[in-house]
Amino acid sequence: MQVAIQGFQGSFHEVAARQYFGDQVGLGYCATFGEVVGQATDGRADAALMAMENSLAGSILPNYLLLERHPLTITGEIYLPIHQHLLVLPGTQLADIRAVHSHPMALRQCGDYLGQHPGWQLVETEDTGLSAQLLAERQTPGVAVIAGAQAAEAFGLEILAPAINDDPHNYTRFLVLKRAAEAAPVAQPDKASLYFYTSHAPGMLARVLTLIAGLGLNLSKLQSCPRPSQPWHYGFHADVEFATPTQLDALLAELPAVTEELRVLGAYQRGSMDFGPVGEADESQKERHAELAEASLPHSLNDTLEAR
Repeated sequence: MQVAIQGFQGSFHEVAARQYFGDQVGLGYCATFGEVVGQATDGRADAALMAMENSLAGSILPNYLLLERHPLTITGEIYLPIHQHLLVLPGTQLADIRAVHSHPMALRQCGDYLGQHPGWQLVETEDTGLSAQLLAERQTPGVAVIAGAQAAEAFGLEILAPAINDDPHNYTRFLVLKRAAEAAPVAQPDKASLYFYTSHAPGMLARVLTLIAGLGLNLSKLQSCPRPSQPWHYGFHADVEFATPTQLDALLAELPAVTEELRVLGAYQRGSMDFGPVGEADESQKERHAELAEASLPHSLNDTLEAR
């Protein structure tokens, strides 16, 4: 199986893809999210895995627009714990650092730590793993990167400062996407992603939200997105969770009366906030990835997860 991801070797997308699909999956490394959905849409990849939001840095708004504009279906999700580390060439000390390179989202997730070092130049790059790879290849003195432990291991870098993200409970949510024409229905879905827009009139969005609540579904995400060629008009991405598919059926039967357009982007099984996401990897692979992920966590977070 070939899966398109944004990023390169050592990236969190790679970790999430292997945790979801298993170690034997083939990965198509893409520089941009547009290329990710492009590979899934035109058949170069069997599926795509794409980050949508981070619990600290928020939504990746352009990716919601990509979902609107491509014939892809969401078939699953995974929540990956993200632990950002300050990686350096062996022997580098804090006093030697002049610049820190990483993806903009990673820099945002570590704002508190970076704010303690105002003399450092922050350089935005296209990927955490690629930043680590380039540092290892170029051996640039005075440069550090922010990336995961997997990148340090892959490229022979040292973790100078571990777990520097602002909050230890730092997760990124990834969606699994397949071509709509080929995506088989997911057995026993308990979550769905919808896109809709309403008339530009007072109270219309409130009617949608009231309907969702009245039918007993949980609205876990609501994201507004501007509509092209219609200034100050917005469509909405909504994630709803439900106990039985009949609740979703009832909602879809009534929503057309209060919306002007409605699309079901996917009905799937919700991901877990623990280390065993619903996915296509076998249990042994899931357990091994869980052990690797747990080994890189601060002890305080390990204790929290064990308590849960």
